[in-house]
Amino acid sequence: MHKVLIISYYWPPAGGPGVQRWLKFVKYLPEFQIHPVVYIPENPKYPITDISLSKEIPDHVIIYKNKIFEPYHLAGFLSKNKTKQISAGIISDHNPSLLEKTLLWIRGNMFIPDARKYWVKPSVKFLKDIINKEQIDTVITTGPPHSLHLIGLELKKSLDLKWLADFRDPWTSIGYHGKLRLTNASKRKHRELEKEVANSCDRLLVTSNTTKAEFESITSKPIHVITNGYDIPESDLPFSALDKKFTLSHIGSLLTGRNPENLWKVLAEIIDENEDFRNAFQLNLIGVVGHDVLKCIMDNGLKPYTSIKEYVSHKEAVNYQRHSQLLLLAEIDSPDTRGIIPGKLFEYLAAKRPILAIGPEDWEVSEIVNSTNSGFVFNYMALSDLKTVLLNWFHLYQEGKLMVSSVNIKAYNRKMLTAKLAELLEWE
Repeated sequence: MHKVLIISYYWPPAGGPGVQRWLKFVKYLPEFQIHPVVYIPENPKYPITDISLSKEIPDHVIIYKNKIFEPYHLAGFLSKNKTKQISAGIISDHNPSLLEKTLLWIRGNMFIPDARKYWVKPSVKFLKDIINKEQIDTVITTGPPHSLHLIGLELKKSLDLKWLADFRDPWTSIGYHGKLRLTNASKRKHRELEKEVANSCDRLLVTSNTTKAEFESITSKPIHVITNGYDIPESDLPFSALDKKFTLSHIGSLLTGRNPENLWKVLAEIIDENEDFRNAFQLNLIGVVGHDVLKCIMDNGLKPYTSIKEYVSHKEAVNYQRHSQLLLLAEIDSPDTRGIIPGKLFEYLAAKRPILAIGPEDWEVSEIVNSTNSGFVFNYMALSDLKTVLLNWFHLYQEGKLMVSSVNIKAYNRKMLTAKLAELLEWE
């Protein structure tokens, strides 16, 4: 086996989708003769935590930790709630307060590329000894936070090693960049750092073809696509234990901007017109819901039909997916989000429940949902077609026949995806 060093900010007990990708890669890499060594912060400030994920850390993995200074601790004195929201990506679209504007300006212009920048120098110093001690020949950095790529950049400059930069999300083209109140100088600095990372690493790894095309415009380095995936054995899925109600469930954060207003209107219309639907329907929102989204749901009269439960463990989230009649996926309606493929999509596929996805035009999710025969994808303007699909699904539910005949989903199994990663780590 040869060793690879994986530098990640998100690691159990961090919750959310960001931790899943490399936790699962680490689980399966030894099966391909690659031994992972993981480097993480000792005292991170995670927006959400999930203690249950700590049980999934493989026994074989070597983990090194080093202290990190995060200015979110200091900003919390101004407003703990607002600081936590900005850290988690919850940025209001409507009338931000002076405090919000100030925090966003500070976040965008004083901490480039992000608030974990102060971990770069101490990490480089710390890791040089570790790389020598463990005889590591390959370094992997995964972002966001993209400051971790700067650790890889500095190690690459001073050591003889290979460097793979993994972008779970885009950098300068990510949607929230436009809300950070960046000055022109700050925008330029972000672009310069992004370009230097992209041209200094040996290979780039991204999660969508859209992100690949974006990076191809700034670098000629090899760029590979490995999506996120699922790690749920089919034998564990209790397909018979479905909700009694006609449940439409969104599992995960439904933040500001991901607000399919026409869906709420259509649901309200069907409830008003169809007594059977009115008696059977339930909207499940499992996770953090943005204030603007919640207000729109309530304004459409859906409060009596809505069940809200904040963040649950990953295991509980999977159970909600398995038991729901329908699964809802939503993404911000913007050209910038066409290449965003939410990690929950792949667990939705494994649950084998019909998927209702609403997002931007030419959303890359459409190709996956259509090719796997897993549901329907609509844009934000859809009305009549959306209503037709919901009513058709409801009639199948009434007959006890609401199922999907998914195909080709095994390509998104985490072990299959790790095999692709292992190939990339066999340097020529």
